[in-house]
Amino acid sequence: MNITFKIDKLKELANDDRALKRKYGNKRAKVLKQRLDQLKAAESLEDLRYAPGHFHELVQNRKGKWACDLDQPYRLIFEPHENPIPTDTHGQYLWVEIHGVEILEIIDYH
Repeated sequence: MNITFKIDKLKELANDDRALKRKYGNKRAKVLKQRLDQLKAAESLEDLRYAPGHFHELVQNRKGKWACDLDQPYRLIFEPHENPIPTDTHGQYLWVEIHGVEILEIIDYH
């Protein structure tokens, strides 16, 4: 899957293991790299629906975005490149048709 970053600093951190560990600590940095590797290896978001990391759609004011678990309570937030996001006749997002994501942030939104 194609991955882009909304924030250049986050892209720089994702490509610099030492800086990533300094910013987020060893545990979160390790899990973040795993999640990014999972996204890169997937053909579509559907490949990650039941994968470790609890990839899931967000709702309410974050509808149209997805998250996956890092270390509790932090999440990696991203949105599909596809605009509009593909949906079926019932308005459900078609994960299988999402082939790229933009990484937005790392946050505790709870």
